[in-house]
Amino acid sequence: MTDVVSLAEAQRSLGDESLRFPLWPPMLEGCPETSTGEVAYPIEVDYDYDRLEPGFLDGRGDGGLDRWASLLPPLHAPGLGEGRTPLVPIGRDVYIKDESQNPTWSHKDRLNRCAASAAVGAGARGIAVSSSGNHGASAAAYAARAGLDCIVLTATDTPPAVLEFMGAYGAHVFAAPDHARRPLLRAIVEHTGFHPVSSTTVTHTGHPFGVEGYKTIAYEIAADIGAPAAVYMPTGYGELLFGVWKGFTELHRLGLTDRVPELVACEPAAAGPLTAAIEQGLPAARVQPGPSDAYAITCAVGGYRATLAATSAGRSMRVSDKQMRAAQDQLRRQGLWVELSAAAGLAGLNAGAAPGGPVVCISTSSGFKDRPAGPRPGGATEDTWEGLQQRLVQAGVI
Repeated sequence: MTDVVSLAEAQRSLGDESLRFPLWPPMLEGCPETSTGEVAYPIEVDYDYDRLEPGFLDGRGDGGLDRWASLLPPLHAPGLGEGRTPLVPIGRDVYIKDESQNPTWSHKDRLNRCAASAAVGAGARGIAVSSSGNHGASAAAYAARAGLDCIVLTATDTPPAVLEFMGAYGAHVFAAPDHARRPLLRAIVEHTGFHPVSSTTVTHTGHPFGVEGYKTIAYEIAADIGAPAAVYMPTGYGELLFGVWKGFTELHRLGLTDRVPELVACEPAAAGPLTAAIEQGLPAARVQPGPSDAYAITCAVGGYRATLAATSAGRSMRVSDKQMRAAQDQLRRQGLWVELSAAAGLAGLNAGAAPGGPVVCISTSSGFKDRPAGPRPGGATEDTWEGLQQRLVQAGVI
């Protein structure tokens, strides 16, 4: 844990930025005053920026997220060396931010260092997460590191190797149909007091502290090459998009960069709730996803965080599985093995004219996370709280 003092001072509604709330406890169900039955407006963390010491982008401290602790929520949970990922040049003025170099091989480690810290700060005995892969494995690792129990609700077709990865940290992993996972997560929180690090709301809000971890990607890029012309990134719920946007927005506000880059959200053509929301002029939208092998970012519901970031400093676009596979092959030839979803950013760049100046494509995770060609996993699934509760009792969790 870091000795740097966090400047976080409050939580604020994104639905109405004049609405401020105490920093603790973390508000895990969005803004209670602006949210409706159709749209949940997220909460963000606000900071006392006037107290930031000079030299924020200079190299110092232990590196990783601890280096940026003054503009993160309090880091009460120990880290695993997350962050400090390389910026790999693959062509003239094109760089890959390789997030597979994080401890559990994905960008989710940045989020879960902050989310686990929130759970520790709130006095929770455990963490609960709904995930098809990266988020579940990362949450399990950071829960173990913090000495917390972890329950993972995963998809019924999660790749076998990823199931083993999540379970390796001692998490209690349960498969459930997609329609049941969010209600089951809410039931776990209600009946066990576990701290949710996945969204439980009608449209995506996510964890107010966790998403702050993604700002550090912007900080690291700026420390290495300044503010690029554009950043292309895979987009599902849009938390990565929001975090990178907020990080660059903070740096520009503080006079540490000369601009906020254009941010391009790259969604699977099979879904694309962010693009749908922008096209329809909505704060968030739902879609009916079609088949896609980019399972990590094929989402039925979006959130206002993503809409805010995309309409403030960028745009969204859809990319096909074919385009992502071509980008995945391009990265493989550069020595980078990434899952199909992680290639969406480069696929987006390849689909249009590159802006002038340096461009960064964020590659979110390792190729290890892709669906294998072998058989799907078997075993029991749960779609009711009563069934899941019985298995949690048998496992000694509750």
